Amino acid sequence: MKKRILVVEDEEKLRRVIELQLAGAGYEVDQAGSGQQAVSYLDNADLLLTDLKLPGMSGQELLTLAHRHNAQMPVIVMTAFGTVETAVEAMKSGAADFLLKPFSLDHLMNVIEKALEVSSLRDENRKLREELGLRYQFDNIIGRSRAMQEIFATVMRVAPTRATVLLAGESGVGKDLIARAIHHHSPRRGRPFVKINCTAIPENLMESELFGFDKGAFTGATASKPGKFELADTGTVFLDEIGDVPPSVQVKLLRVLQEREFERLGSNKTLRIDVRVIAATNVDLRAALEQGTFREDLFYRLNVVPIDIPPLRERKEDIPFLARHFVAKLAAGLGSTADSIEEDAIEKLSEYHWPGNVRQLENVIERSLVLSAGKTLQASDIRLDVGAALRTPSSDLFLPEGMTLEQFEQSIIREALRRCGGNKSQAARLLGLTRNALRYRLSQIGLENS
Repeated sequence: MKKRILVVEDEEKLRRVIELQLAGAGYEVDQAGSGQQAVSYLDNADLLLTDLKLPGMSGQELLTLAHRHNAQMPVIVMTAFGTVETAVEAMKSGAADFLLKPFSLDHLMNVIEKALEVSSLRDENRKLREELGLRYQFDNIIGRSRAMQEIFATVMRVAPTRATVLLAGESGVGKDLIARAIHHHSPRRGRPFVKINCTAIPENLMESELFGFDKGAFTGATASKPGKFELADTGTVFLDEIGDVPPSVQVKLLRVLQEREFERLGSNKTLRIDVRVIAATNVDLRAALEQGTFREDLFYRLNVVPIDIPPLRERKEDIPFLARHFVAKLAAGLGSTADSIEEDAIEKLSEYHWPGNVRQLENVIERSLVLSAGKTLQASDIRLDVGAALRTPSSDLFLPEGMTLEQFEQSIIREALRRCGGNKSQAARLLGLTRNALRYRLSQIGLENS
């Protein structure tokens, strides 16, 4: 496309000469004899060439106005020899260059071509930064490791479709953020995004929470209520910890995925919906398949596009970028005096095992910022979680002497139940199991109803 240049000069003869020279060089040209006349052309201009001394509005004022319209527009000012100081002031205000009158047309063309070339390079760099921003960061997802780059590429490919996605990874790796990134980059972006934490919903309430209920469906149902799937119609449903969905609800969920329809609890009326489903799990659903606690047909319906998110300890190269990001994100809101992080602090963070992954890293940065009194976070300021595992596990970790693997597993399950006061859901989370997987193990050792 031809570049469009706006020429503002009150001397009509000079203005006409410049216009002919530029048009002959292949540029589109608009021309004006005053600043007021030039204003209507600013929005379409790629470069502004203006005299500083104009009737009414000065060239300096026009320069300021031009940059309000387009901060990236290069401006070249023309001035007589006796007002060089004015040209210098214009340069300080953002002019790309200046021309002293009288000037040759060759010099004029050199200055214009240089200014446009610099402007083009700046535009290219800005576009590259924007592309890198999309590549490296999806709504605060930071990752420059090869594994995360592959995940970002998959997100960009799958987001425009309605394909079901299954996110797998440990707690704290960012499954929620990946799900939101998929929704944000999809055609459903302006539609509802409804997150359902399957672990947080009591088993006896899950069906009514997901699919709603009609008045009189059960004691206390004094009015009808839509479920999460109805609320997400035309949008996205994010089923977090899908492994905790009980078998009775799995059947109904399978129907939603296959037929896009369901009935509210206590109703015979079939409702049709248009939702995109993203599911997430922090346990191996294939193990649940083998144990019979998760339906095989539902698994394959969910596992259309699997995305495995690696734990932070397997992508240590992301830690420096994550640490700097969290410092920049949290420091101002916490009122911290520290606004940057030293290399020795990053090295200390990189040596840690991170059982809680990115979420734990953010918490450690927040704690360190609150307790730090300096202007930068140093290694001594980093407050790691006491008692958490280090990167190198102990070499003598093995079964206690005289104990079988089965006995050891039973003792761990009993200890988890003890620590959680008998709460099976909490014990399952502590063990990294689904509620159904724990129930299966309890039935094997005769503790299911204890």
